[in-house]
Amino acid sequence: MTETATFAAGCFWGVEAAFREIPGVSDAAVGYMGGRTENPTYEDVCSKTTGHAEVVQVQFDPGVVSYDALLNAFWNMHDPTQLNRQGPDVGEQYRSAIFFHSPEQESAARASKAALERSGRHGRPIVTEITPAGPFYRAEEYHQQYLAKRGLGPCHL
Repeated sequence: MTETATFAAGCFWGVEAAFREIPGVSDAAVGYMGGRTENPTYEDVCSKTTGHAEVVQVQFDPGVVSYDALLNAFWNMHDPTQLNRQGPDVGEQYRSAIFFHSPEQESAARASKAALERSGRHGRPIVTEITPAGPFYRAEEYHQQYLAKRGLGPCHL
């Protein structure tokens, strides 16, 4: 039986590719979550008026990979101290966020964030939001597996 996890860590192309490499992840789709507009398009989200984040929705087998392992991967694939940006990408749609699907995921996400903050690894406050998952709007097909379609791998910090 698979479970669902949803993460926002900047531009969704590299994040999707990185999650797809994790054993136990059966699927990863890019899309939009956390905004006010129903069925937003990429252009809508880029207009900075919808409130959505670019997200990756991950389907995983918890018997192979734990949610905690996915959280660890999430923290390592972006800079969670940057508010509404990752690298050259700036805007609310590039925010760092964990959208939880259950009370257990919320608890694990909050504990993971607190442990990262205590570690002092980043030397700056962690700005990642932890919020209930809302509707997932799958991005246009040309965004799905974007890097793989171009023969490129995931980008890592």
